[in-house]
Amino acid sequence: MKTEIVARQALIEPLKTRLQAGHRVIREQYLAERDAARLLHQRCRLIDEVLCELWRELAMPPSLALIAVGGYGRGELYPASDVDLLILLPEQADSLLTARLEQLVCLFWDIGLEIGHSVRTIEQCLEEAAGDITVQTAMIESRLLTGSARLFAGFSSMIKGSLDARVFFQTKRVEQEDRHQRFSDTPYSLEANCKDGPGGLRDLQLILWIAQAAGYGKCWKDLQQRGFITDEEERVLESCEAFLRLLRTQLHLHAGRREDRLLFEHQTALAEQLGFAATATRRSSEQLMQQYYRTAKTVTQITAILLQNIGAALFPPPDEPPQPINERFQNVHEFLDVTDEEVFNARPAAILEAFLLLQEHAELKGMTARAQRALWRARQLIDDDFRRDPENRTRFLAIFKQEHRLLQVFRRMNQSGVLGRYLPGFGRIVGQMQHDLFHVYTVDQHILQVVRNLRRFAMAEFAHEYPFCSRLISDFGDPWILYIAALFHDIAKGRGGDHSELGAIDAQAFCAHHGVGDEDSELIIWLVRQHLLMSRVAQKQDLSDPAVVGDFARLVGDERHLIALYLLTVADIRGTSPKVWNTWKGQLLEQLFRATRRCLLSSDATLMTGGAIAQRQREAERLMRYFALPEAAHEALWERLDTVYFLRQSAEEIAWHARALHDRIDTDQPVVRARLNPLGEGLEVMVYTHDEADLFLRMVGFFSRAGYSIVDARIHTTLHGYALDTFMLLDVSGRDGDREMISYVEYELGDRLAHQAAPDEPANGRISRQVRHFPIQPLVSIQPLVSLEADETGKLFVLTVVAADRPGLLFVVARELARHGASLHTAKIATLGERVEDTFLISGGHLDESTNRVRLETDLLKQLQL
Repeated sequence: MKTEIVARQALIEPLKTRLQAGHRVIREQYLAERDAARLLHQRCRLIDEVLCELWRELAMPPSLALIAVGGYGRGELYPASDVDLLILLPEQADSLLTARLEQLVCLFWDIGLEIGHSVRTIEQCLEEAAGDITVQTAMIESRLLTGSARLFAGFSSMIKGSLDARVFFQTKRVEQEDRHQRFSDTPYSLEANCKDGPGGLRDLQLILWIAQAAGYGKCWKDLQQRGFITDEEERVLESCEAFLRLLRTQLHLHAGRREDRLLFEHQTALAEQLGFAATATRRSSEQLMQQYYRTAKTVTQITAILLQNIGAALFPPPDEPPQPINERFQNVHEFLDVTDEEVFNARPAAILEAFLLLQEHAELKGMTARAQRALWRARQLIDDDFRRDPENRTRFLAIFKQEHRLLQVFRRMNQSGVLGRYLPGFGRIVGQMQHDLFHVYTVDQHILQVVRNLRRFAMAEFAHEYPFCSRLISDFGDPWILYIAALFHDIAKGRGGDHSELGAIDAQAFCAHHGVGDEDSELIIWLVRQHLLMSRVAQKQDLSDPAVVGDFARLVGDERHLIALYLLTVADIRGTSPKVWNTWKGQLLEQLFRATRRCLLSSDATLMTGGAIAQRQREAERLMRYFALPEAAHEALWERLDTVYFLRQSAEEIAWHARALHDRIDTDQPVVRARLNPLGEGLEVMVYTHDEADLFLRMVGFFSRAGYSIVDARIHTTLHGYALDTFMLLDVSGRDGDREMISYVEYELGDRLAHQAAPDEPANGRISRQVRHFPIQPLVSIQPLVSLEADETGKLFVLTVVAADRPGLLFVVARELARHGASLHTAKIATLGERVEDTFLISGGHLDESTNRVRLETDLLKQLQL
C-alpha cells in the first residue's frame, strides 16, 4: 500500500509542478503582450501535453479515446474555465476498466485540473445528444487528444450524421431567445455578462455552431467565402471577438475564478489593466463599459444579419416574386427589402423612409438581411447636410406620430447607429453608464425604456397595467409630444452642468428645426426642463399642505402640462430600475396629481387653509357616520388638535383616528392601530401615547426589527401632550404577508411603549455592492421653513439627508435628533435604488441658533460616514 502511494505521488507531483509552472509562464507572457488568443491556445496545448502524458503513464488501453469537447475542444480554454473531456469507449466497460477509469479521473483532479468529464460509448453519446442540445453542441467541437483515431473518426462521423441542421438551427434560435430574455433582451445592463448576455461571446459561438452543423464552415472566413457576410463584416466580427475574448480573459485573471459578469467591483481594475485612463469628466470604467456596449451592439447587429442569411439557406423561401412598395423598396416574403443594395447611396433620404415604411405596413415582419446590411453601411451618410434636409426632418418627425411600431423602430435605429447619427446628442450617450445607484441601464437604454413605458400607456392591450395613465394619455390627444420629451429628457447626461437645462436647449433646437408648433414646442421644452419636478415634490414635500400643492400648481400652470408631466414622471421612474418603482411612489404621484388638478380647476378661495380644513372635517364626519358613532363622538379629540393636524391628514385618516380614539382621549395606555394601506401595498400604523423625547427613535427601531421600512411619517403632538403619529410602512423582509402582521404590530409595539423598553437596535444587514463600489458622499442640510405651521408650532426647519442606503439609516437619524433634543413633525423617506433622499420637518433643540444647526449637521454627517 505504501509503495502504491509513493508511486502515485511520483506520478502526480511532476505533472502538477509542470502545470503550475506552465500556467505561470503563460500568464506572465500574456501580461506582457495582452494576447488573449495566444493565452487560450497555449493553455490548451499545455493541458493537452499533461493529459496525454498521464494517459501514457497509466498505459490506458489503445482501443479507448480521450477527447476534448466544448470550449476545450474548440481550442479556447479561458483561465478559469473547466476542462471538458469525453472518454470514449468501444464498448461498455467491465469492472476492471471501470476501476482504471476512476483512477484516471481522480488523477486529473489530483494534478490540479478542474474537469467536467463523461465516459460513454458511441451509442450512449448518440442517445445523450439526441435529448440534449447542449451535449450535442459540445460534441460538435470535439478534438482527439490521444487514443484510438479510428474510434474517434467513427464517433465524429456518427455525430455529424445524426445532426439535423434545420432542427439544430431552430433549437439554437429558441435557446438564444431564452438566454436573452434572462438579461431583459438588452446588452446594456450596468453589470453586463460578457459571455452569455446579448451581444456577448455566446452569440458569436452560436453562429459558428450552426455553421458547423450545416456544413458551412468553422470560422468567419468560411462564412465570408460562402457569401453569408462581407469582407468588412468579417473584419468587424473578428475585431469584436478579439475584444470580448480579451475582456473575458482579463476578467478571469483579475477575479481569480470563473466570472463572466462585469461587476462594479471589477470594472475599474479591468479598465486600468486594459489601458483605459480616467479623465476629468469620465471614469476609466465608463470608457471600458462604453466600448463593451458598442461592441455588443455591433455583434447583435451583424449576427442578426448572419442568422437571417443562414436561415434563408437552410429554409429556402417559396419562389415568389417581390411585391413592389415603391421604386426603392419591396416586400419579400413579408420582409422589407431594398430594390438595389445601392439605394441608400443613390438616395440617402431613403434611410429614414425605410423605418417609416415599417410603421406604415403592418404586414411587414421586419427587414431582410440585405436591407439591414445596406442600412448599417449607409449610417455614415447621415451628416449635417442630411440633418438639415427638410424632407428628412419631416420624415423623422412623422416617425413619432405613427400609431404602430414606434419602439421597435427606435430600437432598430439605435441598433443600426442611425439614431445616434441623426441626433448627435443621442449618439454621445449610447453605452454611457450612470453611477447614481438607481439606474440599472445605460443612458440610451433608459431613454428607450421611458419611451416604451409611455407607448404602453397608449396601447389598449396594456391598459390593465396602469389604467389611470392609459385613461389620461387617451384624452391627451398628441402622445407624440411625450415621446419627443422622453427622447430628450436625459440626452445631456454626462456633459457636466444641469442635464435638464442642457437637454431643454437640445429639445428647443430640435423643435425649431423640425417645424413643431409653438404651443407643442413650449410643452416639450418645459417637460425636459422640469422632468424631475413632480418626483421631487411628491417624495420630499408635505402633500397635505395646501401651500405645497398651490406652489406646484403655479409652476405647472394648466391641466395639459400637469397630465404630460405626470405621465412622463411615471414612465421615467419605471424606466430606471425594477427596484425604484413601488406602489407607494405611485400613490404619492397620483395624490399630488389629483390635488393639483383640483387646485387648477378650482377658485383661489379653496386654497386657503381654513377652507381646506373645513372641507376635510366635513368629509371625515360623513365617513364617521358609516361607523355608527355618536354625532359628537369626535369633538373631544378634535378640540385637542390644532390646524397642523388637519392639514397633514386626509379626511379618511381623520375619521380612522376618531373612530379609534374617541373614548380613549386621556388613556394612560398606548393605543396602536394598524391596517393595510388603503391606497396600496404595506401597512398604515397609528400610535397614540404620552409624548416622550425618544418616542420616534423607539418606534423606528421596532419597525426596522419587524422588517419594515418607513416611507412616510406624520408626527403630531396634541394640545394636551399626547403624540398622535401615523406611519406608512413597506415590508422589506420578503414575507409578503402584511395582513398577518397587523396583530403583531399592534400588540408588540403597544407593549414596548407601555413598558418604556429601550430602543431596538436595527437588524444588521449588508451594504449593497453598488454602494461599496460607487459610494455617495453624504449631504446634510438644515434650512428654516416659512410655513403656515410656524405660526402655531414655532420655528420649523427642513432637514435634508442624502446618502447611500444602508440598514438602520433612519435609526441613526432618529437617534441624533433625540440626542440633540429636536422634535420631528414629518418625515418623507425617498429611496431611489441604493440612494436615499430623506426630508424631515423638525423643531426644538435650539435650532434657531445657527451653531446648534451646524452641530447637528456635523454629528449627522459623522454618523452617516461610518
